[in-house]
Amino acid sequence: MDRLFELGSEFWVATVETLYMVSFTLLIGGLAGLALGLALYTTRAGSLLENRAVFNTLNVVINFFRPIPFIIFIAAVQPLSRFVIGTGIGNNALIFALSLAASFAIGRIVEQNLLTVSPGVIEAAKAMGAGPFRILRTVVIPEALGPLILGYTFVMVAIVDMTAVAGVIGGGGLGNFALVYGYRQFEPVVTWAAVLLIVVFVQGVQFFGNWLARKVLRR
Repeated sequence: MDRLFELGSEFWVATVETLYMVSFTLLIGGLAGLALGLALYTTRAGSLLENRAVFNTLNVVINFFRPIPFIIFIAAVQPLSRFVIGTGIGNNALIFALSLAASFAIGRIVEQNLLTVSPGVIEAAKAMGAGPFRILRTVVIPEALGPLILGYTFVMVAIVDMTAVAGVIGGGGLGNFALVYGYRQFEPVVTWAAVLLIVVFVQGVQFFGNWLARKVLRR
């Protein structure tokens, strides 16, 4: 316990780093994933903007990258990270890799949730003269909003898990704090302090996501 008090400032710095990485990853990856998911949904056969070439290309790209373990994915995208943001190490490099990985996962989640919208509702909107983009904006997305919120909640929890490997490329965060100051220095109290804070954070995210999804579904 004394060791944990000694590391108090490092502990809270690691907490802020985790929140920073998760927040920016969800923002960047969430928007990119939403765009991918919408593109997959609208261009698939029989959909609003059917385009098999676009759909098949996006489908192959997502299926190629999604199965890659994240620890390997970080190493694989380091050259691209250096080219785009100027560095392959540190928290920003991890955000870059996390955002890419999250965008592929979110893209598939968005597509699957949009597919649950009843075709009858879409046909009714078409019958009233609504165009593809208006249908997407006013019918498809609102109808699938509850499941989409749950999907994003699941991804956010997964992002928290993935920040634990930040130390591999010189990043920080609670996962790296637990490994460096807890596990490697044989300080279980330090390790569990980081673990418990991560658990509290994840439970808070899950609770808020479930509450928001219920509220949307009851409208």
